Amino acid sequence: MTEMMKAVQLHAFGGPENLRYEDAPRPTIGADEVLVRVHAASLNPPDLYLRDGYRALPPEWRPEPHFPLILGTDVSGVIEAVGENVSAFSTGDEVYSMVRFPEGVMAGSGAYADYVSVPASEVALKPHGIDHIQAAGAPMSLLTAWQFLVDVGHDAPNPFQSFNHKPILLEGQTVMVNGAGGGVGHIAVQIAKWKGARVIAVASSRHEVLMRELGADDFIDYTKVAAENVVKNVDLVIDAVGGKHIERFLSCIRQGGALFLVNPLNFTGQIEATQKGITVSTTQVRSSGLQLSEAGLLLEKGIIKVVIDSTYPLAMASAAHQRASSGSIQGKIVLTNF
Repeated sequence: MTEMMKAVQLHAFGGPENLRYEDAPRPTIGADEVLVRVHAASLNPPDLYLRDGYRALPPEWRPEPHFPLILGTDVSGVIEAVGENVSAFSTGDEVYSMVRFPEGVMAGSGAYADYVSVPASEVALKPHGIDHIQAAGAPMSLLTAWQFLVDVGHDAPNPFQSFNHKPILLEGQTVMVNGAGGGVGHIAVQIAKWKGARVIAVASSRHEVLMRELGADDFIDYTKVAAENVVKNVDLVIDAVGGKHIERFLSCIRQGGALFLVNPLNFTGQIEATQKGITVSTTQVRSSGLQLSEAGLLLEKGIIKVVIDSTYPLAMASAAHQRASSGSIQGKIVLTNF
């Protein structure tokens, strides 16, 4: 007899109202996997894109779904069972993970649920000193900032460009972070500062106090002034927003500097970048338990922290998605399942 659990399932692409909290089969685990009892799961942009059917992507990139789907990649919880080949973890361990990303993104990685199966290689012990809510808010944002700014950590082919992304030396450099108040942005500000950079944070005015608390040296309120009109000769711009006209940041960067794009779609400035000797680069964030262990030490020591915008019970995932779509998010939205 199939064991059941509660999960938030998507039966058709569309708005937040399509997310249903209901019974679903409890996952089984393979020999190299662990079963995690989910205490918290956070929202990330790919969750919203998948719920909507990835309509922003070219048609050939869109998923062919097998409904129902269980969304979500970022979890924190307790190991309920381990596969026969797993020796690094035990039942009862508190862990966190970004589950099966990017390979599971089109089918749903299963985090909005009571239980999720996770490859053991994608799991790390939850950092001491932070709770499950903060830990669940970390994985995708932390790994994205880490792989862009510290260590890519893999040699998988880059789906966005012909060369592999390489972080640059940050010590003594000036780094501008666009979208500094969001999930990736507020982590990127802290990592760049930890690495010895001078950091300029770009966000709306409601984020200024937080940005300075997190270590930003300068702050630009983009609702009052365009960063490209006042910032010149920085070494690196990391854009955590994307959208149209992201090539505008090329004017902020010194000859030979770099522009890192978390979302590279719609970038049209390659000719200008080449003329200025600016490296434009991106990478696809990938699950890594090893990197979560490394970066988790910064969370454990309080060197960086995960800012929580809001929390919702798992049963209210549709309301959480409505909040995520409303804009002006500060940090991460987390679903709780205690």
